[in-house]
Amino acid sequence: SADLEWKIIYVGSAESEEYDQVLDSVLVGPVPAGRHMFVFQADAANPGLIPDADAVGVTVVLITCTYRAQEFIRVGYYVNNEYTDPELRENPPVKPDFTKLQRNILASNPRVTRFHINWDDSNEKMDDSENTNPNMQPILTLSSLPSASKGLSVTGNSLHRMSDSLMNCM
Repeated sequence: SADLEWKIIYVGSAESEEYDQVLDSVLVGPVPAGRHMFVFQADAANPGLIPDADAVGVTVVLITCTYRAQEFIRVGYYVNNEYTDPELRENPPVKPDFTKLQRNILASNPRVTRFHINWDDSNEKMDDSENTNPNMQPILTLSSLPSASKGLSVTGNSLHRMSDSLMNCM
């Protein structure tokens, strides 16, 4: 049985995948069939790699998992990057001031996409579906980020992912 590859990806711009940052990836396995729970955390995105025009506003953090190079689940969380100062919210600087931005992750409403894959290496094609696991109860916890370490003040330094039903392995 092969390993599962998990990735946490910060989408730096909706315009191009070239700004996506893989915050971390890990191989887990071999994993027996069943339900499993684990913690996966990563450092915050590098603000220097985010286009200025996309630094403030809504973006996405994705958690993906592949088996034998086939993605079978993708969990997306909306992220809002905003200034905490009301004056900066009303009149944002042309060049973003990352030390005054706060990142809020909407952890309560993830977008889950499941892809049917060939677990046994057959060539059979299956349909994909979205939000098909009613038992999925994701938990996203955040810890504080010292602004000096990344030059970005956020509500969370690390993205922690705990799941008890996300990894239902066949």
